[in-house]
Formats: sequence, C-alpha cells, structure tokens
Amino acid sequence: MSTFSGLNTATTALWAQQRGLDITGQNIANVNTPGYTRQRAELASMGGNAIPAISAVSSNVGGGVSADSVIRIRDAFLEGRTQVEQGKNAQFTAESDALTQIEQAFREPGTTGIQSMLTDMWNGWSDVVNHPDDLAARGQLLQRTQTLVIGMNTTSAALDKQAEQTRDNLQTLVSDVNASAASIADLNRAIKRATQAGLPANELADKRDALVLTLAGKVGATATPGEDGVVNVVVGGTTLVAGVSSLDLALVPAAGVPGELRIVTTTGNSTLSVGGTAAGSLTALKTTIPGYRAQLDGVAKQLVGTLNAEHAKGYDLNGQPGRPLLDDGAGSGAAAVDPATVTAANIRLRIADPRGIAAADLAPDATSGASLDNDRADAIYQLRLGAGSVDSTYRAVVVNLGVNSAVAARNLDIQSVITSQVESSRESVSGVNLDEEMTNMLSFQHAYSAAARMITAIDEALDVLINKTGLVGR
Repeated sequence: MSTFSGLNTATTALWAQQRGLDITGQNIANVNTPGYTRQRAELASMGGNAIPAISAVSSNVGGGVSADSVIRIRDAFLEGRTQVEQGKNAQFTAESDALTQIEQAFREPGTTGIQSMLTDMWNGWSDVVNHPDDLAARGQLLQRTQTLVIGMNTTSAALDKQAEQTRDNLQTLVSDVNASAASIADLNRAIKRATQAGLPANELADKRDALVLTLAGKVGATATPGEDGVVNVVVGGTTLVAGVSSLDLALVPAAGVPGELRIVTTTGNSTLSVGGTAAGSLTALKTTIPGYRAQLDGVAKQLVGTLNAEHAKGYDLNGQPGRPLLDDGAGSGAAAVDPATVTAANIRLRIADPRGIAAADLAPDATSGASLDNDRADAIYQLRLGAGSVDSTYRAVVVNLGVNSAVAARNLDIQSVITSQVESSRESVSGVNLDEEMTNMLSFQHAYSAAARMITAIDEALDVLINKTGLVGR
C-alpha cells in the first residue's frame, strides 16, 4: 500500500460528507415543495485492491467511501396504497357532490321547495271550498297552481343543467387525462435517458409521480415500475402509459343507450373501467340524475292525472263540465290529457280564467245556469291525504334523496379519514423532516471535520517521515 493512500481515503471521506451536506441542503430547501420526495446519499465503503502491489508493506484496509448514488426515500407499498385510496376518495367526492346538487335543485326543506308549493295549492282549494263564488279565491288558486308548475319546471331544468355541466366536466377531465398521460410518457423518456447515462433524475421522477397521483384521483390510475426508472400507468386493467408511449382517451355516447356516456381509448375503441372522479361523474349521469328526474316526472304525472280526473267531475261558474286543469303544454280546450306525456319539464297550467275552475259537484241550476256548491273543490282538497297521494309520493322522493345523500356523505367522511391516514404514512417516509435533516447536517459536518483532521494528521506524519527521518541531504 502506498504511503499516500491515507490521503486518498480522507479525500473520499471529505467528498462523501460534502455530498451528504449538499443532499441535506436540497431536502431542507424543498421542505414545502409539493410532491418533493426526500433524498439520501447512499454511502458505501470502497474496498482495496484484491491483489496487493509488489512493494506493498502493509495489509490492505480499503479505499475510503463512495457517495455517488443519491436515492429517493419511498415506500412502494404506501405509494400504491395512496393511489388506490386517492381514487376512491375522488369517486366518493363526485358522488356526494352530485347528490348535494340534486338536493339544492329540490330545495327541500324550505319555503321555495315543491312540498311548500303543494301545500299552498291545496290551501288554495280549501279557500275555494269556503268561498266557492269568490273570484279572488279562485284566482289565488290559479296563481298558486302556476307557482307549483313553475317550481317543477325549475327543478327539472336544474337537473338538466347539472347533467349538462357534469358532461362538460367529464370532457374536460378526459382532455386533462390525455395531457397528463402524454407528460408522464415524456418524463419517462427523460428519466430513462438520464438513468442510462448515469445522471440524476430524482426531480423528474417527483414530477412524474405527482402526475400519476393526479391520474389516480381523476380515473383511478395505478403505477407499476418498469426498467431504467420508468413506470407504467394502468387504468381498469388497460395500460394507459407504457414506458415512453401513451394512449389517448375519448368520451363517447354509449351504443343503444340515449344520454349515457362511456370513456374509451381512441385506439381500439375499448371501454375503460375507470375509477376516481370519472367513475363518480359517470354514475351521476347514468343513474343518479336520471333516477331523480324520473321520480320527479312521476310526481308530475300523478298530479296531472289525479287533478284532471277529479276536476272533470265538477262544473265551473259557467255551468260547463270541468276541463283539464293541467297538461303537457300541447293540449287545448276540453281535449283529454294523457298523463303519460307529462313531465316535470313540460307540465303547464291550462286554465287561465278563474270562472273555469270546476268547484261544484252538482249540475247547473236551470234558472241561474250556474252551481255554487263546493263539493267538488272539497273532494280535490282531500286528494292531499292518504298513502298514495301526490304529497306522500313526493315526500318519499325527498326522504330517499336525503338518506342517499347522508349515506354518500358518511362514506366520503370515512374514506377521507382512510386517505388521510395513508397519506400521512406515506409522508412520514417520503416527506422532509426538519429535525432529522438538522441531525444529518450535524453528523455530516462533524464527519467532514474529522476527515479534514485526518488529512492534517497524515500531513504531519509525512512531514516527519520526509523532513525529519534519516541523514540524507544534511
């Protein structure tokens, strides 16, 4: 072993500790950087030559320390678990938000809800029962009925608007997913080249993993490691990003199902089984919004059917049989109305003249030409009662909506706790801990000082050996 080998060993020690200090500084500098993963310099002892030199006079004790490798501190299991839980949390959030918006459309409970409007309308019939010859009471009844009709129209329009907005959001989401997938493929390419060239690519990997986590929330994506530092991204069993290439997605109508959408690959037109926000939005479009729109339409059909049927049995102030009170907006005159054609969107009040309300149950008097009894108005007022009434049907819809919304909110709360716990566990491994970094900084600092002191000691030994040993030159 050379007499100067100790200097080389000390030099590697200085370099390794300086490298460690540099990495510690990088960690501290990025303590608040989103998506940053804590890094660590991998120190490895360097062995000496297996075959000693010819002039070696001492045992081989190694060649110092190497710090060429800098790794990211990550737990593969926690990373995968975080992606899965993020996808579930995003899906539950989308489903809960959809039900919350539907609740806002129904406006229950409250003075602007359909239940309140139904009550006002029935109370209008009660006023007509008490004052069958009062045109003001009849006019108020028509106004309240019109308010109810407009309320149903408004609720239906709000549901339609929600569905339209959800479709637009899905289209934007698909475009964002395509952009993120292309960016992941580009980053994979850069990371692969850097890895093959022996260059650091930790920051590039952080950016890529952040995009993967974003895709997990949007479509339920998961990542699996590949060669040379790349990752493959999978969505519902379909590989969205394979190394340096990616697939584009599209939002298209489902075949044979009007209004239903599906997310497919542009290559091969394969339907993806997505998760995350996309799954929640598709569920809202396919099941949730159409379901409550159909229930609201059912209330409108029942209201038209029962009111018109009872109203037709009476006589108005003109002595005429009761005409249809409500229709689908296409009827006129005394023509019958098919309740099957009525929806909450097209329900209309047909009668505009207060005298046209058939509140009497008796045939018109032959002398006066009119009947002022209130039996028919009272019969219509009694329609609000009973298990099969319009009010009970509507209350069942609102109760069902409230229960489903509460369940969705509860599921979201539970999933949020799980997601938070997994994210905290991941951060405890990958995140920067300032206390730990300060400890590492002191450790590297003292190790650097010790290596420098070792160089001083070797220098003193060489000075004695060269300048103070023997008589040569004196």
